Amino acid sequence: MADLQTITKLRNLTGAGIVDCQKSLAEAGDDLEKAIEILRKKGEAKAAKKINERETKEGIVYSYIHGNNTAGAMLELFCESDFVARTEDFKNLAHDLAMQIVAMAPEYLTPDQVPQSIIDKEKEVYLEQLKNEGKPVDMIEKILPGKLSKYYEEVCLLNQVFIKDETKKIADLLNAAIAKTGEKIEIGRFARFQL
Repeated sequence: MADLQTITKLRNLTGAGIVDCQKSLAEAGDDLEKAIEILRKKGEAKAAKKINERETKEGIVYSYIHGNNTAGAMLELFCESDFVARTEDFKNLAHDLAMQIVAMAPEYLTPDQVPQSIIDKEKEVYLEQLKNEGKPVDMIEKILPGKLSKYYEEVCLLNQVFIKDETKKIADLLNAAIAKTGEKIEIGRFARFQL
């Protein structure tokens, strides 16, 4: 069993409760790095659950103008308390999201916001491409979902790969912030402007 000093250190590093720290250290064989990873995974799972349970009534409107003053973005970022909304971490998240919007020009937040008519048109284009490549019909049915998924990665903000870390998607970035703050965080409206 881990000593109190290790438990306290883990608690200070992660903000997790004492019991959670003890359990994760026991599970990790008193390896601090493994315990942090275990807590992160549990925190992200808890974060996903919190998304459906709480209301976001606070937040900020954030704007970002790219260095050459020819492109910019504005977005709403919501959280549960004004305390979290005033933190540097929350503002940094808003900054990263706004930079992502300027760089990658998403049109929608999530795939369910993409109009069915546009999805149908994309499917039509992909079907034609695959037929022209000589793919068999049964193979086309298997390839199509992957093509649509790639499309969503281009046009949906939460599905995009984070420009600062290609191992993460924007949804992962948001979930990590939820796990860290313990509050629900949501992206509201956003707009991109370019000359």
